[in-house]
Amino acid sequence: MTAAPPIPPGDRVAERGAHRWSRLLLPGAVLGTLGAATVALYLRDPHEQGSWGACPTKAFVGIECPGCGGLRAVNDLTHFQVLDAASSNLLFVASIPFLAYIFGRWVWGRWSGRSWSPSDRSMNISVAVLLVGLFAFTVLRNTPVGSWLAP
Repeated sequence: MTAAPPIPPGDRVAERGAHRWSRLLLPGAVLGTLGAATVALYLRDPHEQGSWGACPTKAFVGIECPGCGGLRAVNDLTHFQVLDAASSNLLFVASIPFLAYIFGRWVWGRWSGRSWSPSDRSMNISVAVLLVGLFAFTVLRNTPVGSWLAP
């Protein structure tokens, strides 16, 4: 395998293009890892008892954590069964557009060379909303009122 020819000095367009692609290595690795995990979940059905092990929170504490049903939801989505996926883990399915937006902003920032850096205030609010939402979802899915949220 031969290396790419060196960029001639002064060729700023070529330098920016080469540097641009190198900035996308990390997002590409993340996307590749997510893709491999998704294929694995497509091929090995997590609906079968014990096929992917057990949730440690469920095994040790006896409650459904916010992630319980996430693997089944991914499997359902790979088979285009959106309602089944929402039944497995509604929070995960509802978060997909937000996760896609955040990933897209990150990739665009890396591509354009202008990183996306939200303010500290917006990051603090986002983390607080996320934690409160995860806690509320966990409590709700483990009560009789929210039993329909349990996988």
